[in-house]
Amino acid sequence: MSTPSTGSGSARRERAAALQAAKANAERRRRRIVLAAIVVVLLAVGGIIAAVTTSSSGSKKASPSPSPTGAPGPEGVAIQQGTPLAPLTKAAKGSTVQGVQCQSSEQPAYHIHTHLSVYVNGVLRPVTAGVGVVEPQSQQGANPPFYGATSCYYWLHVHTQDGVIHVESPTTQAYTLGQFFAIWGQPLTKTSVGPATGKLTVFVDGKPFTGDPAGIKLASREDVQIDVGTPVPFQPVDWSQSQL
Repeated sequence: MSTPSTGSGSARRERAAALQAAKANAERRRRRIVLAAIVVVLLAVGGIIAAVTTSSSGSKKASPSPSPTGAPGPEGVAIQQGTPLAPLTKAAKGSTVQGVQCQSSEQPAYHIHTHLSVYVNGVLRPVTAGVGVVEPQSQQGANPPFYGATSCYYWLHVHTQDGVIHVESPTTQAYTLGQFFAIWGQPLTKTSVGPATGKLTVFVDGKPFTGDPAGIKLASREDVQIDVGTPVPFQPVDWSQSQL
C-alpha cells in the first residue's frame, strides 16, 4: 500500500482555502448588493413621504404666500394687485357720515396718510380706488387710474389702488378706520371686513391689535394689516419712494 505524499495534501488544503475565500468574497458582495438595494428603497420611500407631505400642506394652505404688490404707483407706494375687496356701489354720495363731511375741495390744514392692506385667506384684496371721492373721474393718461372728485371729497378718501387712505381735514382731530369703512359703505367688525367674514388677525405697524378694528386711529404713515381667515405674516409698506 502506498502512502499519500505531503505535496498532494498541501495542494488539497490550498484548494480548500481558495474555495473558502471565494465563498467569503461572494457573500460579502451579496451583502453589499442587498445593503445598496435597501438604501435605494429607503430613499424612494422618503421621497414619496416628502412629496405627500408637501402636497398635503399645500392643499391645506398652512402657510400661504401673500399676493404680490406691483410697482410704485402715482403716489410712490406699490399698487395692490388682485380683485378689490368691495365695490363703490354702497359708498356715501355726499352726505355727512359719522361726522365726516364731503367738501368740494380737499382740506390741507390736517393732511396725513395711513396704509391699509386686507388679506382674505392669504390673498390680498385691494382697497378700492375712489372710496371717499364722490363721482370719481380718472386723470387723463393715468395708469393705474388716479381719481379726482367731480362732486366732493370726504375728509377720508383713496385716490388710487395703493391702499393709501388720505386724511385731509380742516382741523386736526382723530379719525378711525371705522369711519373710513362707513364712508365706503362696508362693515368693519371683529368678524367681518367688508363682505369677508371669519376670524380676524390685525396688525398696526407690525404689532398685533386685539381690539375692535373699527376703533383703530388713523396716524401718519401708519401701516394697518387685517387678515381674514388664514393669517399672513405682516407685510410692511415701503414708503421710501413716496412724498406723502
